[in-house]
Amino acid sequence: MFWDEAIETIKPAELRILQEKRLRETITRCMKVGFYQEMFRREGINPSDIRTLDDLKKIPFTRKSDLREGYPFGFMAVPLQEVVRIHTTSGTTGKPTVVGYTKGDIENWSGLIARNLTMIGLTNQDVFQNMVNMGMFTGGLGFHYGSEKAGITTLPAGTGNTKRQIEMIHDFGVTAIHCTPSYGLHLAEAATEMKMDLSSLRIGIFGAEPWSEKTRNELQKKLGVEAFDSYGMSELYGPGVAFECPEHKGLHIWHDSYLVEIIDPVSGKTLGPGERGELVVTPLVKEAMPLLRYRTGDITMIMEDACPCGRGPKLARFTGRSDDMLVIRGINVFPSQIEHVLLAIPEVGNHYMVYVDRINHMDEMTIEVEVSRDNFHGELADLKKVQNKVIKSLRDVLELRTTVHLVEPGTLPRFEGKAKRVVDRRGAD
Repeated sequence: MFWDEAIETIKPAELRILQEKRLRETITRCMKVGFYQEMFRREGINPSDIRTLDDLKKIPFTRKSDLREGYPFGFMAVPLQEVVRIHTTSGTTGKPTVVGYTKGDIENWSGLIARNLTMIGLTNQDVFQNMVNMGMFTGGLGFHYGSEKAGITTLPAGTGNTKRQIEMIHDFGVTAIHCTPSYGLHLAEAATEMKMDLSSLRIGIFGAEPWSEKTRNELQKKLGVEAFDSYGMSELYGPGVAFECPEHKGLHIWHDSYLVEIIDPVSGKTLGPGERGELVVTPLVKEAMPLLRYRTGDITMIMEDACPCGRGPKLARFTGRSDDMLVIRGINVFPSQIEHVLLAIPEVGNHYMVYVDRINHMDEMTIEVEVSRDNFHGELADLKKVQNKVIKSLRDVLELRTTVHLVEPGTLPRFEGKAKRVVDRRGAD
């Protein structure tokens, strides 16, 4: 069991002492990285100037573009001989981000995952099926090592072969699963079509893409699980940075391992608790690749209320990314807002695609959404009222005119990994 009461419920004064000690250690490690040596020289900062949490604001932000410019090993603070594992991001918008791990990093990271799994009630009596990529993506191996560390029977199922995934859940009496929320919904849909019983399931862990409370309700209803939100990022180890406890009222940030700030994504101004903005994280225990004030691009806020579970600060549900944000005719739109609207309309299904085009110098957004199987009787032309309902609901929330096309059930793409529901075609103009 990985219930570390002394750390997880540490008092604020003691936590500050621990965080400041680890911050100074992180500064020392960062001074072995050329990027930070140059940053401190350019800004006129001496490492000894950073002693307290308040001093952190003297340091400029680190951005993903900085990591890409350091490709492949420019941000390593240890010799490559001490790096026991390398992960990378997908690199879909440029060079991939390379992340290295020492033995100590693997131990710390797997411990954080084990802590998460223990917090939500998993024990050595459970069977855990890990249905995410086991390759360079951090989600697979991160959860695999953490689950084993917690003593849980672990199935490294990976992605794909949905029929086999469902058979394993049924045959092995799987009690907990980990996948993206979009794949969880696909899994439920496929199990219904196969007439397979998934009643052994009790817990579902979902992450890697923003999802709403409506999606939680759908997952819980269709899979029969208690659904937990997981947050992480490859640059910060991977999954395990923050996680929901059974209260389901925010994600606990593991404050002994990460310092968090919320900033205005445009101005960089620091925001207070209850103010939504971009999450900035300084990891406190990373050895191979320490970072300072890393801009994650993820939009959330620090919650003001204390959690009944006794653990520390919480982050609100993530509503999207600052670089995921679509600006349509001057209006900011997050894909999670669209999802929230669609899932509140029972006549349409869980699957949709968003297309953004520039037509006659104007931005236009088109949304294709499947009609639910219960409401499709062979003719889309009979569903004009449903189409108008979707259009009105989207306009009320987004304050934006959209084009909506209803499509037949089962016709839109299904995603076994992270869902790619937004296609922005304006860059081709």
